[in-house]
Amino acid sequence: MNNGLRILKRRRAVDLALARRYLEVPVANVSDCMARMTAGGARLRPMHSGGRMAGPALTIKARPGDNLMIHKALQLAKPGDVIVVDAGGDLTNALIGEIMVGDAMNQKLGGFVMNGAIRDAGAIREGSFPVFAAGVTHRGPYKDGPGEINVPISIDGMVIEPGDLIIGDEDGLLCVPFDDAERLLAAAHQKQVIENKMVADIQAGSFDRSWVDATLTRLNCYIEE
Repeated sequence: MNNGLRILKRRRAVDLALARRYLEVPVANVSDCMARMTAGGARLRPMHSGGRMAGPALTIKARPGDNLMIHKALQLAKPGDVIVVDAGGDLTNALIGEIMVGDAMNQKLGGFVMNGAIRDAGAIREGSFPVFAAGVTHRGPYKDGPGEINVPISIDGMVIEPGDLIIGDEDGLLCVPFDDAERLLAAAHQKQVIENKMVADIQAGSFDRSWVDATLTRLNCYIEE
């Protein structure tokens, strides 16, 4: 097997019905339930018009500026899949553009995540198909490889295994590990209940901030009288 130029089978993937239930909760709530320790990097921003993304990861490790394996992944992807590409964050050449996004939409995929650049930004911005990327450039990609499909990848320290759940919204991206997806969905819904009560308390003028002074006391903070 030639590491650096290989296409593997995805052994498992989070259930698509479960993934779509994550569209009901903000990424920030899931992140809080993961102890705020995981993130897909603040550089990767939504390039589409808006809307949440959730689906099983089809992972690619690509040479910076080369999209050969992304084209192959479009042949392999199943409806709902999110194609997640680690191309080192290089912005010299675009990895995808309007045509590949149109292909993904036609196949009813769940979205694109590019640790790299895109082009045709205007057309992508006008659409609702989820595309997250680190930047934009008009320079097109090479198609020579090498690259790997369905291997573990990492984006700014966030490890993504093939079949993990990828979610995204206006706040950014998050990978939910396959084994934790069911539990974290329940925790995120509970977090939403708590936050909804906080909003209601603020509107009613009864929001409790006593924890602030309690924390300052615990930290032995000096407060001038």
